[in-house]
Amino acid sequence: MKYFGVRRLLVGGICGALLVGCVSNTADDSGSSPSSAIRPGGSGNPNSGASSGNIGSTINPSQPTYASAGSANANAPAPGDNLAGEDAEEGTTPTQDAPTTNSFVITAHDPRSTFAADVDTASYDLFRRDINLGILPAAASVRLEEYVNDFKYAYPAPAADAEVPFSISLAASPGLYGRDTQLLRVGIRGKDAKATEKLPTNLVFLVDTSGSMQSADKLPLVKRVLFDTLDVLQPTDTVSIVTYAGFTSVALAPTPVSERTKISAAIESFAAGGSTAGSAGLDLAYQQAQAGFLEGGLNHVLLCTDGDFNVGPSSTPELVEAIEQKRKSGITLTVLGFGQSLNDSMMEAVSNKGNGVYGVISSAEQADTYVKERMLSTMTFIAKDMKIQVEFNPERVYAYRLLGYEDRAIADNDFRNDVIDAGEVGAGHRVTALYELALTSAALPKITGAPMVQDGTISSEPLEVAADALALVKVRYKDRDAAETDAAHEVSQTLLPDQFITAAIDADDDFAWAMAVASFSEILKGSPYAVKSSLPTIEQIVKRPSFAADPDRAEFLQLFQKASPLLAP
Repeated sequence: MKYFGVRRLLVGGICGALLVGCVSNTADDSGSSPSSAIRPGGSGNPNSGASSGNIGSTINPSQPTYASAGSANANAPAPGDNLAGEDAEEGTTPTQDAPTTNSFVITAHDPRSTFAADVDTASYDLFRRDINLGILPAAASVRLEEYVNDFKYAYPAPAADAEVPFSISLAASPGLYGRDTQLLRVGIRGKDAKATEKLPTNLVFLVDTSGSMQSADKLPLVKRVLFDTLDVLQPTDTVSIVTYAGFTSVALAPTPVSERTKISAAIESFAAGGSTAGSAGLDLAYQQAQAGFLEGGLNHVLLCTDGDFNVGPSSTPELVEAIEQKRKSGITLTVLGFGQSLNDSMMEAVSNKGNGVYGVISSAEQADTYVKERMLSTMTFIAKDMKIQVEFNPERVYAYRLLGYEDRAIADNDFRNDVIDAGEVGAGHRVTALYELALTSAALPKITGAPMVQDGTISSEPLEVAADALALVKVRYKDRDAAETDAAHEVSQTLLPDQFITAAIDADDDFAWAMAVASFSEILKGSPYAVKSSLPTIEQIVKRPSFAADPDRAEFLQLFQKASPLLAP
């Protein structure tokens, strides 16, 4: 597929030390996994992206006719309003360019789906916050992939000395939609880091101290995050602090973490007041990061804000343009949102273009957990510019749709264009993607309000997927120190028919969890493919006793049980 914007992945949190080496409109009733060995690759036509001209015996020649679509989102229904009926008193600003829903694609027309690895957590963070406030999240804020990727999955880890720094796990099963379709899961896990592989860190805290930050769920939580972060840095790492309100200020020049008293005094001095010159703050923060730049180390800006920029350049396009230029310096950016009145659209876009991640902090407990778990995982990179391409066999798969990642795809013919920006991957990190597959034309869902099926001329480009396989999953990445023009590595793995699971209930815990969370998020989002009557099945899965020991999954069950009554007709 060729239709979405590129996203980046800075896994889990902020600053990172890098590895040495390489490394789901609700439609009411509309109707352990085996893995092949990863095989290295890297050759092939950079413009590959289509199938042979013949449709195999699994395809019904008397297929239904669909209008062609030039976009995955053509004629898609607009995202719904807050499903609870009303927003919180201070609601999150809806995402202005909110992703809609990917359509089905006829495999013979376009057999390849390509996207950048990416796992922001903000969308799920907003869900947690809103449900605890007694409302459902705005449909426009629901990004399915961020719900699925908020959880850890027990995909097999690559050996510590493995040449390829991650593993690929594939499985397929009937989904929870009550349709004659299958669900393909692509799971990627990065190798775990060693403490000795941490690189020196030059971190700039960019703190919004404007008047809008004075509530208890904003600036006080920012201070907590900063204090917690000092605990996970090394004494020899350096931090700087830039604040902005009506004007900008360097509250702390680059200072070793060992001088904690000095750093703490600067953090304690924060007070909210004035307007918000966010763009000027970004400029000054990048200047400080450049002043303390560490060759071979991690140079990072952590922006803590509610996104209420109102002085100087403040529109999302203006800020994105500025960040796109700054990322070329090798300085990365993380955006943490605070409070209920978040500018979700702006913060997602800015973190995207800044080679960063976007998260939301809404409580002291979450602040502590975020720093302890996500920031640590981000301190070790294993690969950069990771792109994933799934090539389906038109002889065995009639049509497919990617669940989520609406704004993260890359043109198929850019998969092997190694100058194209893609995603960074952190040590131990998991990336999960799901596809709904119609193996025959008869299995293709016919749903009122769904985006038009992408169909058209049969592709004549050569395929790499084997004749006996359903799909070939290819992952392309660069070593973490690679330059923009350096060649990337490529590995691939095949999905064979014997990897299909007969019934969804027989899926392993991780696969079952991912499909349950994806199905639930499609209901929250108002996807035309969602089936609200699957809520009891989703609950049955997430209440498995084996999940009780995982605090993240136990919390999701509580949130699900609070959300379900709000979803009632």
